[in-house]
Amino acid sequence: MEKRAPARIAGAAAGAANGLFGGGGGMVFLPILARWGDLPQKKLYATCVGVIFPVCLVSAGIYLLRGELSLLTALPYLAGGLIGGWMGGRLYGKVSPKWLKRLFAAFLFYAGVRYLL
Repeated sequence: MEKRAPARIAGAAAGAANGLFGGGGGMVFLPILARWGDLPQKKLYATCVGVIFPVCLVSAGIYLLRGELSLLTALPYLAGGLIGGWMGGRLYGKVSPKWLKRLFAAFLFYAGVRYLL
């Protein structure tokens, strides 16, 4: 049971970030899973996506029930996201773990700077 406590704490942190910010749970969860998950780098990213997907569904469902989700506005982004997700999944096995880390860090840096401006 003690081994599951860090996983539950990480899941709660990722879910809270996702619910509060409308996304970003994966950015919280990935470093935690990297530390406690004991997974090879490539499985780490895939596992993170597998965990965060249901968390996003729960957050989206709550936003929908509260009337705060505009499906018409979201649809064009969803279409592009589905295409990008498919392409990223296809490219995933072809990118070295070293470059995955660098790309992820660059994305986080870019997103953080854009958010502050």
